Amino acid sequence: MKLIIQIPCFNEAETLPIALLALPRKVAGFDQVEWLVIDDGSVDNTGEVAKAHGADHVVRHAENKGLAKAFMTGLDTCLCLGADVIVNTDADNQYNADDIPVLTLPILQNRAELVIGSRPISSISHFSPIKKMLQKLGSWAVRIASNTDVPDAPSGFRAMSRTAAQRLMVFSDYTYTLETIIQAGQKNMSVISVPIRVHGDLRPSRLVKSMPSYIRRSIVTIVRIFVIYRPFFFFGTIGSVLFFAGFLIGLRFLWRYLMGEGDGHIQSLILASVLLGMGFQTLLIAFVADLLSANRKLLEDIRFKTAKLANGKNTNLASREDD
Repeated sequence: MKLIIQIPCFNEAETLPIALLALPRKVAGFDQVEWLVIDDGSVDNTGEVAKAHGADHVVRHAENKGLAKAFMTGLDTCLCLGADVIVNTDADNQYNADDIPVLTLPILQNRAELVIGSRPISSISHFSPIKKMLQKLGSWAVRIASNTDVPDAPSGFRAMSRTAAQRLMVFSDYTYTLETIIQAGQKNMSVISVPIRVHGDLRPSRLVKSMPSYIRRSIVTIVRIFVIYRPFFFFGTIGSVLFFAGFLIGLRFLWRYLMGEGDGHIQSLILASVLLGMGFQTLLIAFVADLLSANRKLLEDIRFKTAKLANGKNTNLASREDD
Protein backbone atom coordinates (compact mmCIF):
# COMPACT_ATOMS: atom_id res chain seq x y z
CA MET A 1 0.00 0.00 0.00
CA LYS A 2 1.34 3.41 -0.99
CA LEU A 3 0.41 6.69 0.69
CA ILE A 4 1.27 9.98 -0.98
CA ILE A 5 0.98 13.22 0.98
CA GLN A 6 0.48 16.17 -1.36
CA ILE A 7 0.98 19.86 -0.62
CA PRO A 8 -0.23 22.53 -3.09
CA CYS A 9 2.11 25.54 -2.84
CA PHE A 10 2.34 29.11 -4.06
CA ASN A 11 5.33 31.13 -2.81
CA GLU A 12 5.75 28.95 0.28
CA ALA A 13 9.55 28.89 0.53
CA GLU A 14 9.47 30.21 4.10
CA THR A 15 6.84 27.94 5.65
CA LEU A 16 7.23 24.81 3.50
CA PRO A 17 10.32 23.51 5.37
CA ILE A 18 8.34 23.58 8.63
CA ALA A 19 5.45 21.66 7.04
CA LEU A 20 7.74 19.08 5.44
CA LEU A 21 9.71 18.56 8.65
CA ALA A 22 6.48 17.57 10.40
CA LEU A 23 5.38 15.01 7.79
CA PRO A 24 5.78 11.32 8.65
CA ARG A 25 7.83 8.83 6.66
CA LYS A 26 6.01 5.89 8.18
CA VAL A 27 2.26 5.55 8.66
CA ALA A 28 0.57 2.43 10.02
CA GLY A 29 -0.96 0.32 7.27
CA PHE A 30 1.30 1.55 4.45
CA ASP A 31 4.45 0.08 2.96
CA GLN A 32 5.46 3.35 1.28
CA VAL A 33 4.95 6.98 2.24
CA GLU A 34 5.95 9.62 -0.30
CA TRP A 35 5.67 13.41 -0.41
CA LEU A 36 4.48 15.41 -3.41
CA VAL A 37 4.74 19.20 -3.69
CA ILE A 38 2.74 21.05 -6.35
CA ASP A 39 4.47 24.35 -7.14
CA ASP A 40 1.67 26.51 -8.52
CA GLY A 41 3.81 28.96 -10.49
CA SER A 42 5.71 30.32 -7.50
CA VAL A 43 8.07 33.24 -8.10
CA ASP A 44 10.26 32.29 -5.15
CA ASN A 45 12.32 29.09 -4.83
CA THR A 46 9.49 26.90 -3.48
CA GLY A 47 10.40 24.02 -5.80
CA GLU A 48 14.07 24.02 -4.80
CA VAL A 49 13.16 24.25 -1.12
CA ALA A 50 10.81 21.29 -1.49
CA LYS A 51 13.54 19.12 -3.03
CA ALA A 52 16.10 20.23 -0.46
CA HIS A 53 13.81 19.26 2.41
CA GLY A 54 12.93 15.76 1.28
CA ALA A 55 10.02 15.99 -1.18
CA ASP A 56 10.02 12.84 -3.32
CA HIS A 57 8.17 14.48 -6.20
CA VAL A 58 7.78 18.10 -7.30
CA VAL A 59 5.51 19.19 -10.14
CA ARG A 60 5.33 22.78 -11.30
CA HIS A 61 2.82 24.97 -13.11
CA ALA A 62 4.41 27.45 -15.49
CA GLU A 63 2.07 30.12 -14.07
CA ASN A 64 -0.20 30.47 -11.07
CA LYS A 65 -3.49 28.64 -11.76
CA GLY A 66 -5.05 28.77 -8.32
CA LEU A 67 -5.47 26.37 -5.42
CA ALA A 68 -8.18 24.26 -7.07
CA LYS A 69 -6.08 23.57 -10.18
CA ALA A 70 -3.02 22.78 -8.07
CA PHE A 71 -5.09 20.33 -6.02
CA MET A 72 -6.29 18.54 -9.17
CA THR A 73 -2.77 18.44 -10.60
CA GLY A 74 -1.69 16.78 -7.37
CA LEU A 75 -4.42 14.15 -7.57
CA ASP A 76 -3.59 13.33 -11.19
CA THR A 77 0.11 13.03 -10.34
CA CYS A 78 -0.54 10.86 -7.28
CA LEU A 79 -2.71 8.52 -9.35
CA CYS A 80 0.01 8.21 -12.00
CA LEU A 81 2.54 7.44 -9.25
CA GLY A 82 0.36 4.56 -8.03
CA ALA A 83 -0.99 6.02 -4.80
CA ASP A 84 -3.54 3.86 -2.99
CA VAL A 85 -4.43 6.66 -0.55
CA ILE A 86 -3.81 10.39 -0.93
CA VAL A 87 -3.59 12.91 1.92
CA ASN A 88 -3.85 16.62 1.17
CA THR A 89 -2.43 19.19 3.57
CA ASP A 90 -1.31 22.83 3.53
CA ALA A 91 2.15 24.33 3.24
CA ASP A 92 1.62 26.72 6.16
CA ASN A 93 1.67 23.85 8.67
CA GLN A 94 -1.84 24.76 9.83
CA TYR A 95 -2.77 21.11 10.32
CA ASN A 96 -1.07 18.76 12.75
CA ALA A 97 0.67 16.12 10.65
CA ASP A 98 0.58 13.70 13.59
CA ASP A 99 -3.13 13.27 12.81
CA ILE A 100 -2.47 11.76 9.36
CA PRO A 101 -2.93 8.20 10.73
CA VAL A 102 -6.31 9.34 12.10
CA LEU A 103 -7.31 10.49 8.61
CA THR A 104 -6.17 7.36 6.80
CA LEU A 105 -7.47 4.75 9.27
CA PRO A 106 -11.15 4.86 8.13
CA ILE A 107 -10.00 4.29 4.55
CA LEU A 108 -7.78 1.36 5.53
CA GLN A 109 -10.73 -0.10 7.44
CA ASN A 110 -13.00 0.36 4.39
CA ARG A 111 -15.31 2.62 6.40
CA ALA A 112 -14.85 5.66 4.16
CA GLU A 113 -13.59 6.79 0.76
CA LEU A 114 -13.16 10.43 1.73
CA VAL A 115 -12.17 11.60 5.23
CA ILE A 116 -12.29 15.28 6.21
CA GLY A 117 -10.30 16.61 9.15
CA SER A 118 -12.59 18.70 11.34
CA ARG A 119 -10.87 21.64 13.02
CA PRO A 120 -12.00 23.08 16.37
CA ILE A 121 -13.30 26.22 14.64
CA SER A 122 -14.81 27.81 17.73
CA SER A 123 -11.51 27.72 19.62
CA ILE A 124 -9.18 28.94 16.83
CA SER A 125 -8.10 32.37 18.06
CA HIS A 126 -6.90 33.83 14.74
CA PHE A 127 -10.29 33.21 13.07
CA SER A 128 -12.48 36.33 13.27
CA PRO A 129 -16.15 35.97 14.29
CA ILE A 130 -17.23 36.71 10.70
CA LYS A 131 -14.90 34.06 9.31
CA LYS A 132 -16.17 31.51 11.84
CA MET A 133 -19.75 32.35 10.84
CA LEU A 134 -18.96 31.95 7.13
CA GLN A 135 -17.16 28.67 7.80
CA LYS A 136 -20.30 27.34 9.48
CA LEU A 137 -22.56 28.74 6.73
CA GLY A 138 -20.43 27.14 4.03
CA SER A 139 -20.46 23.81 5.86
CA TRP A 140 -24.25 24.01 6.21
CA ALA A 141 -24.65 24.65 2.47
CA VAL A 142 -22.40 21.67 1.71
CA ARG A 143 -24.36 19.40 4.04
CA ILE A 144 -27.62 20.36 2.30
CA ALA A 145 -26.18 19.95 -1.21
CA SER A 146 -24.28 16.72 -0.54
CA ASN A 147 -26.43 14.89 2.02
CA THR A 148 -23.32 14.38 4.15
CA ASP A 149 -22.58 15.32 7.75
CA VAL A 150 -19.30 17.25 7.55
CA PRO A 151 -19.01 19.97 10.20
CA ASP A 152 -15.90 21.62 8.69
CA ALA A 153 -16.30 21.51 4.91
CA PRO A 154 -13.62 24.19 4.16
CA SER A 155 -10.92 22.06 5.81
CA GLY A 156 -8.12 21.19 3.39
CA PHE A 157 -6.74 18.42 5.59
CA ARG A 158 -8.28 15.31 4.07
CA ALA A 159 -7.59 11.78 2.90
CA MET A 160 -9.12 9.91 0.00
CA SER A 161 -8.91 6.50 -1.56
CA ARG A 162 -7.58 5.97 -5.08
CA THR A 163 -11.07 5.37 -6.43
CA ALA A 164 -12.39 8.55 -4.82
CA ALA A 165 -9.54 10.59 -6.32
CA GLN A 166 -10.31 9.20 -9.77
CA ARG A 167 -13.95 10.26 -9.51
CA LEU A 168 -13.43 13.83 -8.28
CA MET A 169 -13.39 16.85 -10.60
CA VAL A 170 -13.21 20.48 -9.51
CA PHE A 171 -14.80 23.21 -11.64
CA SER A 172 -14.01 26.16 -9.36
CA ASP A 173 -10.82 28.19 -9.79
CA TYR A 174 -10.97 29.42 -6.19
CA THR A 175 -10.96 26.37 -3.92
CA TYR A 176 -11.60 22.65 -4.07
CA THR A 177 -12.82 22.04 -0.52
CA LEU A 178 -16.57 22.44 -0.88
CA GLU A 179 -17.00 20.99 -4.37
CA THR A 180 -15.19 17.74 -3.66
CA ILE A 181 -17.42 16.95 -0.68
CA ILE A 182 -20.57 17.65 -2.69
CA GLN A 183 -19.38 15.49 -5.57
CA ALA A 184 -18.52 12.69 -3.18
CA GLY A 185 -21.95 12.88 -1.59
CA GLN A 186 -23.76 12.90 -4.92
CA LYS A 187 -21.71 9.97 -6.15
CA ASN A 188 -22.69 7.98 -3.03
CA MET A 189 -19.16 7.82 -1.69
CA SER A 190 -18.67 7.17 2.00
CA VAL A 191 -17.70 10.51 3.55
CA ILE A 192 -16.89 10.88 7.23
CA SER A 193 -15.28 13.53 9.41
CA VAL A 194 -12.71 13.06 12.17
CA PRO A 195 -11.50 15.65 14.72
CA ILE A 196 -7.99 16.97 14.15
CA ARG A 197 -5.61 19.39 15.83
CA VAL A 198 -4.20 22.60 14.38
CA HIS A 199 -1.10 24.74 14.88
CA GLY A 200 -0.78 28.47 15.29
CA ASP A 201 -0.96 30.89 12.36
CA LEU A 202 2.41 31.16 10.56
CA ARG A 203 1.20 33.61 7.91
CA PRO A 204 -1.99 35.34 6.75
CA SER A 205 -4.34 33.20 4.68
CA ARG A 206 -3.74 33.36 0.93
CA LEU A 207 -7.43 32.77 0.23
CA VAL A 208 -8.66 35.49 2.61
CA LYS A 209 -7.02 38.62 1.18
CA SER A 210 -9.61 40.85 2.83
CA MET A 211 -12.82 40.24 4.74
CA PRO A 212 -15.11 41.86 2.09
CA SER A 213 -13.43 39.75 -0.60
CA TYR A 214 -13.79 36.61 1.51
CA ILE A 215 -17.48 37.32 2.15
CA ARG A 216 -18.12 37.95 -1.55
CA ARG A 217 -16.27 34.84 -2.68
CA SER A 218 -17.94 32.71 0.00
CA ILE A 219 -21.42 33.82 -1.04
CA VAL A 220 -20.63 33.27 -4.73
CA THR A 221 -19.22 29.82 -3.96
CA ILE A 222 -22.27 28.80 -1.93
CA VAL A 223 -24.70 30.02 -4.63
CA ARG A 224 -22.64 28.30 -7.31
CA ILE A 225 -22.77 25.06 -5.34
CA PHE A 226 -26.55 24.99 -5.49
CA VAL A 227 -26.69 26.11 -9.14
CA ILE A 228 -24.33 23.33 -10.27
CA TYR A 229 -25.15 20.47 -7.92
CA ARG A 230 -28.75 21.14 -6.87
CA PRO A 231 -30.14 23.05 -9.89
CA PHE A 232 -33.72 21.83 -9.55
CA PHE A 233 -33.80 22.78 -5.87
CA PHE A 234 -32.23 26.19 -6.56
CA PHE A 235 -34.33 27.28 -9.54
CA GLY A 236 -37.40 25.40 -8.32
CA THR A 237 -37.34 27.28 -5.03
CA ILE A 238 -37.01 30.66 -6.74
CA GLY A 239 -39.70 29.81 -9.28
CA SER A 240 -42.09 28.57 -6.61
CA VAL A 241 -41.66 31.73 -4.53
CA LEU A 242 -42.29 33.98 -7.54
CA PHE A 243 -45.28 31.94 -8.71
CA PHE A 244 -46.82 31.77 -5.23
CA ALA A 245 -46.35 35.52 -4.70
CA GLY A 246 -48.02 36.24 -8.03
CA PHE A 247 -50.83 33.82 -7.17
CA LEU A 248 -51.51 35.55 -3.84
CA ILE A 249 -51.49 39.00 -5.41
CA GLY A 250 -53.80 37.72 -8.13
CA LEU A 251 -56.20 36.36 -5.52
CA ARG A 252 -56.14 39.72 -3.76
CA PHE A 253 -57.07 41.48 -7.02
CA LEU A 254 -59.78 38.93 -7.74
CA TRP A 255 -61.26 39.50 -4.28
CA ARG A 256 -61.25 43.27 -4.81
CA TYR A 257 -62.78 42.83 -8.25
CA LEU A 258 -65.61 40.67 -6.91
CA MET A 259 -66.22 43.30 -4.23
CA GLY A 260 -66.57 45.96 -6.94
CA GLU A 261 -63.22 47.63 -6.17
CA GLY A 262 -61.17 46.27 -9.06
CA ASP A 263 -60.79 49.55 -10.94
CA GLY A 264 -58.36 50.98 -8.40
CA HIS A 265 -56.13 47.93 -8.20
CA ILE A 266 -55.10 47.33 -11.80
CA GLN A 267 -51.44 47.58 -10.72
CA SER A 268 -51.94 44.42 -8.63
CA LEU A 269 -53.17 42.57 -11.72
CA ILE A 270 -50.12 43.66 -13.71
CA LEU A 271 -47.73 42.68 -10.89
CA ALA A 272 -49.46 39.32 -10.45
CA SER A 273 -49.18 38.61 -14.18
CA VAL A 274 -45.48 39.49 -14.20
CA LEU A 275 -44.70 37.35 -11.14
CA LEU A 276 -46.70 34.39 -12.44
CA GLY A 277 -44.88 34.58 -15.77
CA MET A 278 -41.46 34.86 -14.12
CA GLY A 279 -42.27 31.99 -11.76
CA PHE A 280 -43.44 29.73 -14.56
CA GLN A 281 -40.35 30.47 -16.68
CA THR A 282 -38.03 29.87 -13.71
CA LEU A 283 -39.71 26.52 -13.05
CA LEU A 284 -39.12 25.58 -16.68
CA ILE A 285 -35.44 26.52 -16.23
CA ALA A 286 -35.37 24.22 -13.17
CA PHE A 287 -36.37 21.24 -15.33
CA VAL A 288 -33.87 22.14 -18.08
CA ALA A 289 -31.08 22.62 -15.51
CA ASP A 290 -31.93 19.24 -13.97
CA LEU A 291 -31.55 17.58 -17.39
CA LEU A 292 -28.18 19.29 -17.87
CA SER A 293 -27.14 18.07 -14.44
CA ALA A 294 -27.98 14.51 -15.46
CA ASN A 295 -25.81 14.88 -18.57
CA ARG A 296 -22.96 16.23 -16.45
CA LYS A 297 -23.13 13.15 -14.23
CA LEU A 298 -22.94 10.90 -17.29
CA LEU A 299 -19.85 12.80 -18.52
CA GLU A 300 -18.25 12.48 -15.08
CA ASP A 301 -18.81 8.70 -15.18
CA ILE A 302 -17.16 8.55 -18.61
CA ARG A 303 -14.24 10.63 -17.32
CA PHE A 304 -13.86 8.32 -14.31
CA LYS A 305 -13.70 5.18 -16.45
CA THR A 306 -11.27 6.79 -18.89
CA ALA A 307 -9.04 8.09 -16.09
CA LYS A 308 -9.09 4.69 -14.39
CA LEU A 309 -7.83 2.99 -17.55
CA ALA A 310 -5.22 5.69 -18.21
CA ASN A 311 -3.90 5.70 -14.63
CA GLY A 312 -3.73 1.93 -14.63
CA LYS A 313 -1.57 1.97 -17.76
CA ASN A 314 0.67 4.73 -16.35
CA THR A 315 1.14 2.80 -13.11
CA ASN A 316 2.08 -0.39 -14.95
CA LEU A 317 4.54 1.55 -17.12
CA ALA A 318 6.14 3.14 -14.06
CA SER A 319 6.47 -0.28 -12.41
CA ARG A 320 8.25 -1.72 -15.48
CA GLU A 321 10.65 1.27 -15.55
CA ASP A 322 11.45 0.79 -11.86
CA ASP A 323 12.26 -2.86 -12.53
